[in-house]
Amino acid sequence: MNLTEKLEKIKTKYDNICELLSTSDFANDREKLINLNKERSELEQIVSVYDKYKNIIKDIDGNQEIMDSGDDKELIEMAEAELIELKETKENLEDEIKIILLPKDPNDDKDIIMEIRAGTGGDEAALFAGDLLRMYSRYAETKGWKTEFVDVNDTGLGGIKEAVFTVSGNHVFSELKFESGVHRVQRVPETEGSGRVHTSAASVAVLPEAEDVQIDINSNDLKIDIYRAGGAGGQNVNKVETAVRITHLPSRIVVQCQDERSQLKNRQKAMKVLRARLYDAELKKQSEEISAQRKTMVRSGDRSDKIRTYNFPQNRVTDHRIGLTLYNLSNIVEGQLDELIEQLKMADRAEKLQATESV
Repeated sequence: MNLTEKLEKIKTKYDNICELLSTSDFANDREKLINLNKERSELEQIVSVYDKYKNIIKDIDGNQEIMDSGDDKELIEMAEAELIELKETKENLEDEIKIILLPKDPNDDKDIIMEIRAGTGGDEAALFAGDLLRMYSRYAETKGWKTEFVDVNDTGLGGIKEAVFTVSGNHVFSELKFESGVHRVQRVPETEGSGRVHTSAASVAVLPEAEDVQIDINSNDLKIDIYRAGGAGGQNVNKVETAVRITHLPSRIVVQCQDERSQLKNRQKAMKVLRARLYDAELKKQSEEISAQRKTMVRSGDRSDKIRTYNFPQNRVTDHRIGLTLYNLSNIVEGQLDELIEQLKMADRAEKLQATESV
């Protein structure tokens, strides 16, 4: 099936959905109405671009007819000049169509669970992990997303050993899915008297939230411990046992939550994190199978991959996966991630396009 045939098929499907929505009564089937509206919305962009594409083809054919007629020299020259622009527009639209037709990541619309952990570097690594937490929290604010903490293990010095939190909103996973991996920082710690630059690291994991129907967890596979919540410096210590730790015995995955004062809420949050981790493990398994056929550049499933370096003395951020260097670190750590994330998304699209064209 060539490109035009594929687009005609999509256009026919779109027209049929529009007709169905305008002529049918969905009073007793609201779910079908929602699904049809969603499908129409997903097809709308490609149909709009296809309409432009067809008009360009029509204009190209019209100009070609004028040139073939050989009657009016001045008119032929105008048609030739316009034909160059039309062909360039046609090529651009074809590229746009190919990008739109790329298979969508089924997780792109999902909310996420983000985990940030201090790595090598002691207190400086914990401070850097805290910086990453603030960076992503501020970015979420600019997007109008909601963040909710599940578990935070702070050092009491402004840093964190570990933070687990949820982010919910529009297309959260699609924006943040490339952030998983090891982030490295190079800077002079405040406690460093000689001005020597230290290198520390923190790891980030971005997990799409799993729906109940996607992951089936057997209650017999769970070991649940209840304990008293506590925080650094004796803060947030409860007199009753409300904190929850859940161990999934088959996978040995352990999650805990002590952010809420209610044992039930902590248990619900912990189960959400466990479900997401099991789902992510399954996704990683599938990704490894795909990677055996095609090595992915932008998003590796390996959390140990060093993906980015933040160099404070040079105000520089380098993403090692795509060879991108930006000299606006001070803005990035304040949550201005749009340029960086857009470059990663563009690289991912280019990689997928290359893969589809080589098949």
